[in-house]
Amino acid sequence: MNDYTKIKNYVARHIQLTEEEETYFVSLLRTTRVKKKQFIVQPGFTCKYRSYVLTGAMRAYLIDNKAQEHTVAFAIEDWWISDYNSYINQEPATLFVEALEDTILIQIDYNAEQLLMETIPKFERFFRIITQRSFAFLQKRILSNLSKSAHERYEEFIEKYPSIANRVPQYALASYLGFSPEFLSKIRNKRTGKS
Repeated sequence: MNDYTKIKNYVARHIQLTEEEETYFVSLLRTTRVKKKQFIVQPGFTCKYRSYVLTGAMRAYLIDNKAQEHTVAFAIEDWWISDYNSYINQEPATLFVEALEDTILIQIDYNAEQLLMETIPKFERFFRIITQRSFAFLQKRILSNLSKSAHERYEEFIEKYPSIANRVPQYALASYLGFSPEFLSKIRNKRTGKS
């Protein structure tokens, strides 16, 4: 019943698999349905899965000691999400990973991923590529936060990710961009010509 076509296509963009390798890969996956506002990762618990978004939208965030939320990542269709520090090091999570919409995830657990890389070494290349891309994106985001104004960060985000900007709640987008929902409202109103 599970349709793994999209994740198989995602993998095929990075590595080529034989039919047997693809079958083995798929045998290690599981499909999970997550309701809006449901968590798949919470601080204090070790993150057991790397999650690929088949449909829906997710966000990863932390809450600081002043009870402020800081969104560190979004994930929509064809993107991955997790608390990577917890997942990779198998230690307690620091992030919440929450569904922003009803979502269907395809997941691989940590032990299955390790076995997959041992059994089919080209998956080491696959996970290295997606990790490198995530690291490069994260560095770009940090540099943007350090060097650009709030308005420039907002413009850059909606230009690159218009579908996310229209799908995620304003409070989540504001916390991702590093300002309050009220400030985001002012930027949006200024952009649309409202006073």
